[in-house]
Amino acid sequence: MSGEKIGIADVGGGYRGIYATGVLDYCMDKHIRFDLGIGVSAGSANLISYAAGQRGRNHQFYCEYGLRKDYASVRNFIRKNTFLDLDYVYGTLSNSDGENPLDYQAAMNNPMAFLAVATEAESGTVRYFDKRDIHQDDYSVMKASCAIPFVCHPYAVDGRLYFDGALSDPVPIEKAFALGCDRVVLLLTLPENTVRTPDKDQKLANRIRKKYPLAARQLEQRAGRYNESVALAKKLAAKGRVLIVAPDDTCGVSTLCRDGSALEQFYQKGYHDGQKISDFLCGLTE
Repeated sequence: MSGEKIGIADVGGGYRGIYATGVLDYCMDKHIRFDLGIGVSAGSANLISYAAGQRGRNHQFYCEYGLRKDYASVRNFIRKNTFLDLDYVYGTLSNSDGENPLDYQAAMNNPMAFLAVATEAESGTVRYFDKRDIHQDDYSVMKASCAIPFVCHPYAVDGRLYFDGALSDPVPIEKAFALGCDRVVLLLTLPENTVRTPDKDQKLANRIRKKYPLAARQLEQRAGRYNESVALAKKLAAKGRVLIVAPDDTCGVSTLCRDGSALEQFYQKGYHDGQKISDFLCGLTE
């Protein structure tokens, strides 16, 4: 078993991503390591901090910085055409001269392969960024992966605009297996039996359809794609190839929730549920 390639996929979910932050902090406390990490949206930010070994960093982003108006607010939307100011999150706060800088060198030195999923705005196609696309104090990859349509404007990487990775590959377990993983830990931030509906996605798609029709089409199909991927994950879980770590409830936390008490409760739930990974890996921990 020690020769197996183990992957972890974090599907994000806006502020619900704090649940996965709890799971990943548990993994750091127990010295659990993975060979591959794939993050979607907020999951990409969670996993890059995990790769850097910065235990507790993500918790501070959700529970402290995430409550600031500079981070998320109607004021941002009026002034900058974005509710979530990802330049503030992955620039002002995260750069080497920022309030809570990412340990870039530690993340790059970590042998875990890292992918961040994004969706090209014009074509609607999926893009898997890796460490080669991330540079000191240039965290555009995470901005691209987290750019929820209409809530955020699309972000540029190498001259191309991108939206949230959840539009094109919301649950990237097939990608993990395609890259050679033997087993995959899947971090969901909704209960695993949740069936997503396209209602909210349809409204957001309508907001971007004129300028980005192909991305809008992907957004309309996101719920179905999510449901199909989770159904596949359940089948693979029955065979011991996937471990689904998901909350039994969300503690009232939604995509854009800014309730500090609820966020803390959801974090603690994730930390507790991290124990499932120790059991799943059966001796692969150090």
